[in-house]
Amino acid sequence: MKNPLENLHLTLIIGVVLAVVALLLLHPGDVFSGPWWQFFFRWLHVLAGILWIGLLYYFNFVQIPSMPKIPDEHKPAIGKVIAPNALFWFRWAAAATVLFGAITALANGYLVEALTFQDGVRTIGLGMWLALIMAFNVWFVIWPNQKRALGLVEADADSKKRSARTAMLFSRTNTMLSIPMLYAMIAQQNIGG
Repeated sequence: MKNPLENLHLTLIIGVVLAVVALLLLHPGDVFSGPWWQFFFRWLHVLAGILWIGLLYYFNFVQIPSMPKIPDEHKPAIGKVIAPNALFWFRWAAAATVLFGAITALANGYLVEALTFQDGVRTIGLGMWLALIMAFNVWFVIWPNQKRALGLVEADADSKKRSARTAMLFSRTNTMLSIPMLYAMIAQQNIGG
């Protein structure tokens, strides 16, 4: 029998099964109650956020600095295989993070108050606005420019070069914004807002 950990989909399915087992063992009476749904969407928000920020950090700490060191004959493997796949998960993780974060804020009754910086939720409101700016950058600046830079859409050599630089600078902007965004998200529940 093949090891299930050699297959990503099986690994994820096993992870979900383990989470369900933990849920049923640790919180059997809470399943599908109001607080459970609030927790569930927060949990999805955190999972998606880990994927989003993890890929953001992968691009900025690993891929971008490593590209000049990769021989030219190996670069197509990054540009044609790894980067498009990573960018797929990157942009959809950004969308899922924002969606599940909005559902969490709505379910907990602070969505409008946080987005308008009202007392008690200003800190998370700042985090939400920073995340919205970052998600906008992902979908409307980084991804369109990466499509040109990677040759996924027609572009001349100069346009590809400019697009690669723009995508990198906005990715670095998101890396910079992720630091106060993560601070605000965590600080709200620990020190208030």
